[in-house]
Amino acid sequence: MVKVTLKDDVVKEYEAGISVYEIARSISEGLARNAMAGEVDGEVKDLRFPIEKDCSVKILTFEDLAGKKAFWHTTSHVMAQAVKRLYPEMKLAIGPSIDNGFYYDFDTDEPFIPEMLSKIEEEMGKIVKEDLELKRFELPREEAIALMEKKGEPYKVELIRDLPEDAVISFYEQGEFTDLCAGPHLLSTGKIKAFKLLSSSGAYWRGNEKNKMLQRIYAISFPKSSELENYLNLIEEAKKRDHRKLGKELDLFFFDETAPGMAYWLPKGFTMLNTLIDFWRKEHKKRGYQEFSGPQLNSSVLWKTSGHWDHYKEDMFVLEDADGKEQALKPMNCPNSIKIYQNKQRSYKDLPLRFNDVDVIHRNEKSGQLNGLFRVRMFRQDDSHNYITDEQIGSEIKDIVEIANKFYSIFGLEYQLTLSTRPDDFMGEIETWNRAEEDLKKVLNEICGENNYRINEGDGAFYGPKIDIKMKDCLGREWQMGTIQLDFQLPQRFELYYIDKNGEKKTPIMVHRAIFGSFERFIGILTEHFAGAFPTWLAPVQVKILTIAEAHAEYAKKLQEEFEAEGIRVELDDRNEKIGYKIREARLEKVPYIVVVGDKEVEAQAVGVRSRKEGELGQMSVQAFVEKLKKEIENYER
Repeated sequence: MVKVTLKDDVVKEYEAGISVYEIARSISEGLARNAMAGEVDGEVKDLRFPIEKDCSVKILTFEDLAGKKAFWHTTSHVMAQAVKRLYPEMKLAIGPSIDNGFYYDFDTDEPFIPEMLSKIEEEMGKIVKEDLELKRFELPREEAIALMEKKGEPYKVELIRDLPEDAVISFYEQGEFTDLCAGPHLLSTGKIKAFKLLSSSGAYWRGNEKNKMLQRIYAISFPKSSELENYLNLIEEAKKRDHRKLGKELDLFFFDETAPGMAYWLPKGFTMLNTLIDFWRKEHKKRGYQEFSGPQLNSSVLWKTSGHWDHYKEDMFVLEDADGKEQALKPMNCPNSIKIYQNKQRSYKDLPLRFNDVDVIHRNEKSGQLNGLFRVRMFRQDDSHNYITDEQIGSEIKDIVEIANKFYSIFGLEYQLTLSTRPDDFMGEIETWNRAEEDLKKVLNEICGENNYRINEGDGAFYGPKIDIKMKDCLGREWQMGTIQLDFQLPQRFELYYIDKNGEKKTPIMVHRAIFGSFERFIGILTEHFAGAFPTWLAPVQVKILTIAEAHAEYAKKLQEEFEAEGIRVELDDRNEKIGYKIREARLEKVPYIVVVGDKEVEAQAVGVRSRKEGELGQMSVQAFVEKLKKEIENYER
């Protein structure tokens, strides 16, 4: 018998060898019907997985991300099976689940056209109706290679050859289709009730531009047709909110082929960017942060000391100076922050010492990965590097989370914290990493409750584990935003120290942190979240004054001057156009307040106000309107 700890710490005994699926059935038939996979002692396992020893088991449904991924991964196999039935000459590459669906890469000389995608969808429907059982089996390395060679799948052969010598090589079979795969998967294809092939594009094999260009199909699937319908509606809404489209329409920013991945900020967009930076500065100054600025270009000596040269060089813009020495545009600010720390001797009384900056940084992203403001080559990170003692770890991280909570709540954004642990290319001693991860777990347990946060294994920075802040927007999309990284390595590599209360040298701990992630990316997200209708305090134009006739222009200009004197961002439209046309145009510009000036307003020395949020407010005194507006701006009302 084995003891299995279930939800709410309920412990049940089962015969050894019982599968995760059978445990789900023992709890309820409904749970078994909805089960996608299982989590056994924290590891995601197939429903077929046998329980041979005492452990904890969580049944994963489509409500869990890992459950979704098992569902999507199975659908990717269904898609690949359909492609092989229709186009047997195509070669299979990889087909993983991703955070929002799945894809599969195929080796074919011709791109997928809409007619082909329709045929593939139709064939997938047949495979689902066949309700094929997915069967898992393992093979020794040479037999696995022979199987894939026999099936004419060279990419699978390459993947097998690259596996570690002691790796378990597993396959999943459904009907006539067999794929190299670690799983987990659903029990059969019949559970997949709704799916849609969304798009296709080129993709280099293994993401390396030196390799062959493959053809990739992106898709999504759900257990219910209604869920797919809702998702497709969200996609259409997302298209309307696309920040690249709105950026042009609202005169915020644009991109040009002369500077790939680098935004041209138009006056309105730059006003908004600076407003966000000003807000960031004010809030950090309250909390004892000190802003600095450092060089854009640093010698390779600095990057070699920090470890970036070994771990990050391919993502850096590297060049030679006039003396032939290697330099690099900075891809992050931490080494420059360290130089600021080293500028003079530090005492324990100085700590925590918080150096923040908004310097421009550059990263040599591949052209195929560039995506508007979401993925750029030049941006301003809302950065800070905080130097602390061991005893200050908990309080410092809590303070940072408090800042994040304030920043996100202002915009009505929800977030969740994720612990990202030691990656394969880590720097330093494992004992130090274990200590750092335990420190972060302790703080997260205090902030979120015991284990009430995600763990993202192997996704930490090369110099330390981190807490990532995952944010949801109004469409339910999740974004990687801020990060809090605990670093024991760089202070040691740069021989940083402070003098403790006993007069001895001690090495500080370095906390790398960003809240927005980058100002550019955050503005891109806000543009889509608000569909361009920004909160009044952030809007590039807060008030637009419209004249009904030419005779009202003089009073309108006087109003413009009064508003500007009060720090209100205002535009005047005194063109000789019909007022209805000017109002429609101002609405399309998503201005928070429209002020109409006509005979009545001039006579009363007042304004006619229309609020984007509240509708027609009627005539108001200038003073009352200014007070209302300033209060809204000062309170950061959404």
